Amino acid sequence: MKFTPILLASAASAHTIFSSLEVNGVNHGVGGGVRVPSYNGPIENVDSNSMACNGAPNPTTPTSKVITVQAGQTVTAIWRYMLSTTGSAPNDIMDSSHKGPIMAYLKKVNDATSDSGVGGGWFKIQEDGFNNGVWGTEKVINGQGRHSIQIPSCIAPGQYLLRAEMLALHGAGNYPGAQFYMECAQLNIVGGTGSKTPSTVAFPGAYSGSHPGVKISIYWPPVTNYQIPGPAVFKC
Repeated sequence: MKFTPILLASAASAHTIFSSLEVNGVNHGVGGGVRVPSYNGPIENVDSNSMACNGAPNPTTPTSKVITVQAGQTVTAIWRYMLSTTGSAPNDIMDSSHKGPIMAYLKKVNDATSDSGVGGGWFKIQEDGFNNGVWGTEKVINGQGRHSIQIPSCIAPGQYLLRAEMLALHGAGNYPGAQFYMECAQLNIVGGTGSKTPSTVAFPGAYSGSHPGVKISIYWPPVTNYQIPGPAVFKC
Protein backbone atom coordinates (compact mmCIF):
# COMPACT_ATOMS: atom_id res chain seq x y z
CA MET A 1 0.00 0.00 0.00
CA LYS A 2 1.33 3.39 -0.96
CA PHE A 3 0.99 6.13 1.65
CA THR A 4 0.52 9.74 0.66
CA PRO A 5 2.37 12.47 2.58
CA ILE A 6 -0.96 13.43 4.16
CA LEU A 7 -1.53 9.94 5.55
CA LEU A 8 2.00 9.70 6.81
CA ALA A 9 1.74 13.07 8.51
CA SER A 10 -1.59 12.15 10.09
CA ALA A 11 -0.03 9.01 11.53
CA ALA A 12 2.75 10.96 13.23
CA SER A 13 2.20 11.13 16.98
CA ALA A 14 5.27 12.99 18.22
CA HIS A 15 4.35 15.86 20.55
CA THR A 16 6.29 18.52 22.45
CA ILE A 17 6.56 20.49 25.73
CA PHE A 18 7.94 23.93 26.60
CA SER A 19 9.85 22.42 29.49
CA SER A 20 12.32 25.07 30.69
CA LEU A 21 13.32 28.71 30.32
CA GLU A 22 16.79 30.08 29.68
CA VAL A 23 17.65 33.59 30.87
CA ASN A 24 21.10 35.18 30.54
CA GLY A 25 22.49 31.84 29.42
CA VAL A 26 21.18 30.10 32.55
CA ASN A 27 18.60 27.33 32.19
CA HIS A 28 16.26 27.24 35.17
CA GLY A 29 15.64 23.50 34.84
CA VAL A 30 12.69 21.41 33.73
CA GLY A 31 9.63 22.73 35.51
CA GLY A 32 11.62 25.50 37.20
CA GLY A 33 9.24 28.41 36.84
CA VAL A 34 7.41 26.67 33.97
CA ARG A 35 4.12 24.84 34.54
CA VAL A 36 4.91 21.59 32.78
CA PRO A 37 2.29 18.94 31.98
CA SER A 38 2.32 15.25 32.79
CA TYR A 39 1.61 14.44 29.14
CA ASN A 40 3.00 15.96 25.96
CA GLY A 41 -0.24 15.96 23.96
CA PRO A 42 -1.88 18.93 22.24
CA ILE A 43 -4.98 20.98 22.85
CA GLU A 44 -7.28 20.94 19.82
CA ASN A 45 -10.39 22.74 21.13
CA VAL A 46 -9.79 26.49 20.81
CA ASP A 47 -12.67 27.12 23.25
CA SER A 48 -11.06 25.11 26.06
CA ASN A 49 -9.69 26.84 29.16
CA SER A 50 -6.58 24.73 28.56
CA MET A 51 -5.72 27.06 25.68
CA ALA A 52 -4.34 29.50 28.24
CA CYS A 53 -1.57 27.56 29.96
CA ASN A 54 -2.33 23.94 28.98
CA GLY A 55 -4.28 21.64 31.29
CA ALA A 56 -6.82 18.85 30.95
CA PRO A 57 -6.25 16.37 29.38
CA ASN A 58 -2.62 17.31 30.15
CA PRO A 59 -2.58 18.18 33.89
CA THR A 60 0.15 20.68 34.73
CA THR A 61 2.37 20.77 37.81
CA PRO A 62 2.48 23.97 39.89
CA THR A 63 5.85 25.61 40.51
CA SER A 64 6.68 28.13 43.22
CA LYS A 65 9.52 29.66 41.23
CA VAL A 66 9.16 33.10 39.63
CA ILE A 67 11.99 33.96 37.23
CA THR A 68 13.27 37.54 37.19
CA VAL A 69 13.75 38.96 33.70
CA GLN A 70 14.89 42.40 32.59
CA ALA A 71 12.49 44.22 30.27
CA GLY A 72 14.02 44.41 26.80
CA GLN A 73 15.90 41.15 27.34
CA THR A 74 15.61 38.11 25.09
CA VAL A 75 14.75 34.85 26.85
CA THR A 76 14.67 31.36 25.34
CA ALA A 77 11.87 28.85 25.72
CA ILE A 78 13.33 25.34 25.49
CA TRP A 79 11.11 22.73 23.81
CA ARG A 80 11.57 18.98 24.19
CA TYR A 81 9.58 15.93 23.04
CA MET A 82 9.11 14.78 26.65
CA LEU A 83 10.13 16.05 30.09
CA SER A 84 12.75 13.29 30.25
CA THR A 85 14.23 14.16 26.85
CA THR A 86 17.75 15.55 27.28
CA GLY A 87 18.98 15.57 23.67
CA SER A 88 18.65 18.44 21.22
CA ALA A 89 18.48 16.63 17.87
CA PRO A 90 15.36 17.27 15.75
CA ASN A 91 13.67 14.06 16.93
CA ASP A 92 14.22 15.17 20.54
CA ILE A 93 12.15 18.31 19.91
CA MET A 94 9.11 17.44 17.78
CA ASP A 95 8.34 15.32 14.72
CA SER A 96 9.38 17.07 11.50
CA SER A 97 5.85 16.68 10.11
CA HIS A 98 4.57 19.15 12.73
CA LYS A 99 4.75 22.30 10.63
CA GLY A 100 3.20 25.59 11.66
CA PRO A 101 3.81 28.92 13.42
CA ILE A 102 5.38 29.68 16.78
CA MET A 103 4.14 32.45 19.04
CA ALA A 104 4.61 33.99 22.48
CA TYR A 105 2.29 36.03 24.71
CA LEU A 106 2.49 37.85 28.04
CA LYS A 107 -0.20 38.51 30.64
CA LYS A 108 0.28 40.87 33.60
CA VAL A 109 -0.91 39.24 36.82
CA ASN A 110 -0.92 39.95 40.54
CA ASP A 111 0.61 36.58 41.43
CA ALA A 112 2.32 34.53 38.74
CA THR A 113 2.27 31.38 40.89
CA SER A 114 -1.50 31.29 41.32
CA ASP A 115 -3.09 33.02 38.32
CA SER A 116 -4.60 30.38 36.01
CA GLY A 117 -4.03 32.46 32.91
CA VAL A 118 -7.62 31.84 31.79
CA GLY A 119 -9.39 34.95 30.50
CA GLY A 120 -8.30 38.35 29.27
CA GLY A 121 -5.07 40.30 29.55
CA TRP A 122 -2.91 38.46 26.99
CA PHE A 123 -0.86 40.27 24.36
CA LYS A 124 1.34 38.74 21.67
CA ILE A 125 5.05 39.62 21.78
CA GLN A 126 6.50 37.24 19.18
CA GLU A 127 5.49 35.22 16.16
CA ASP A 128 7.10 33.37 13.27
CA GLY A 129 4.85 31.83 10.65
CA PHE A 130 5.73 30.76 7.10
CA ASN A 131 8.58 32.59 5.40
CA ASN A 132 10.56 31.61 2.31
CA GLY A 133 9.13 28.10 2.45
CA VAL A 134 10.10 27.53 6.10
CA TRP A 135 7.72 27.24 9.05
CA GLY A 136 8.43 28.65 12.50
CA THR A 137 8.21 25.18 14.05
CA GLU A 138 10.87 23.91 11.64
CA LYS A 139 13.31 26.53 12.93
CA VAL A 140 12.74 25.33 16.51
CA ILE A 141 12.89 21.63 15.57
CA ASN A 142 16.14 22.14 13.67
CA GLY A 143 17.51 24.68 16.15
CA GLN A 144 17.96 22.50 19.24
CA GLY A 145 14.48 23.34 20.54
CA ARG A 146 15.34 26.99 21.15
CA HIS A 147 12.53 29.56 20.83
CA SER A 148 13.82 33.12 21.28
CA ILE A 149 11.41 35.68 22.75
CA GLN A 150 12.19 39.34 23.39
CA ILE A 151 10.46 40.91 26.38
CA PRO A 152 9.21 44.42 25.45
CA SER A 153 11.09 47.24 27.15
CA CYS A 154 8.07 49.58 27.36
CA ILE A 155 5.73 47.44 29.49
CA ALA A 156 5.09 48.06 33.18
CA PRO A 157 7.21 46.13 35.68
CA GLY A 158 5.56 43.37 37.66
CA GLN A 159 4.65 39.72 37.55
CA TYR A 160 3.61 38.14 34.27
CA LEU A 161 2.80 34.81 32.70
CA LEU A 162 4.79 34.05 29.56
CA ARG A 163 2.88 31.75 27.20
CA ALA A 164 5.11 30.09 24.57
CA GLU A 165 3.25 28.24 21.82
CA MET A 166 3.85 25.98 18.84
CA LEU A 167 0.99 25.19 16.45
CA ALA A 168 1.20 22.01 14.34
CA LEU A 169 -0.94 22.04 11.18
CA HIS A 170 -0.31 18.58 9.70
CA GLY A 171 -3.91 17.55 10.49
CA ALA A 172 -5.56 20.96 10.22
CA GLY A 173 -7.55 20.36 7.02
CA ASN A 174 -10.61 19.95 9.25
CA TYR A 175 -11.46 21.38 12.66
CA PRO A 176 -10.64 20.16 15.22
CA GLY A 177 -7.33 19.03 13.83
CA ALA A 178 -4.76 21.76 14.41
CA GLN A 179 -2.57 20.87 17.41
CA PHE A 180 -1.79 23.64 19.91
CA TYR A 181 1.15 23.14 22.25
CA MET A 182 1.68 25.72 25.00
CA GLU A 183 2.94 26.11 28.54
CA CYS A 184 3.28 29.15 30.80
CA ALA A 185 6.38 30.43 32.58
CA GLN A 186 6.14 32.62 35.67
CA LEU A 187 8.07 35.87 35.37
CA ASN A 188 8.93 38.92 37.44
CA ILE A 189 9.75 41.56 34.82
CA VAL A 190 11.88 44.44 36.10
CA GLY A 191 13.07 47.67 34.53
CA GLY A 192 10.13 48.23 32.20
CA THR A 193 9.25 51.84 31.48
CA GLY A 194 5.48 51.34 31.45
CA SER A 195 5.26 53.89 28.65
CA LYS A 196 2.86 51.79 26.59
CA THR A 197 -0.17 49.70 27.50
CA PRO A 198 -0.85 46.85 25.07
CA SER A 199 -4.25 45.89 23.73
CA THR A 200 -5.17 42.45 25.01
CA VAL A 201 -7.06 39.29 24.08
CA ALA A 202 -8.43 36.34 26.03
CA PHE A 203 -7.59 32.64 26.14
CA PRO A 204 -9.85 31.01 25.26
CA GLY A 205 -11.25 33.48 22.75
CA ALA A 206 -8.23 34.70 20.80
CA TYR A 207 -8.52 31.93 18.22
CA SER A 208 -11.41 30.64 16.13
CA GLY A 209 -11.73 27.13 14.74
CA SER A 210 -12.67 28.63 11.35
CA HIS A 211 -9.67 31.01 11.17
CA PRO A 212 -7.63 30.35 7.99
CA GLY A 213 -4.54 29.90 10.12
CA VAL A 214 -6.26 27.21 12.21
CA LYS A 215 -8.28 25.36 9.57
CA ILE A 216 -5.93 24.89 6.62
CA SER A 217 -4.50 22.16 4.41
CA ILE A 218 -0.74 22.72 4.28
CA TYR A 219 -0.25 20.00 1.65
CA TRP A 220 -2.53 21.01 -1.23
CA PRO A 221 -2.76 23.57 -2.59
CA PRO A 222 0.79 24.54 -1.64
CA VAL A 223 0.90 27.27 1.00
CA THR A 224 2.13 30.59 -0.40
CA ASN A 225 0.71 32.97 2.19
CA TYR A 226 -0.11 31.98 5.76
CA GLN A 227 -2.16 34.09 8.19
CA ILE A 228 -1.02 33.56 11.80
CA PRO A 229 -3.96 33.36 14.23
CA GLY A 230 -4.35 35.83 17.07
CA PRO A 231 -3.64 39.54 17.37
CA ALA A 232 -0.79 41.52 15.88
CA VAL A 233 2.50 41.52 17.77
CA PHE A 234 2.71 44.30 20.35
CA LYS A 235 5.54 46.72 19.59
CA CYS A 236 7.15 49.39 21.71
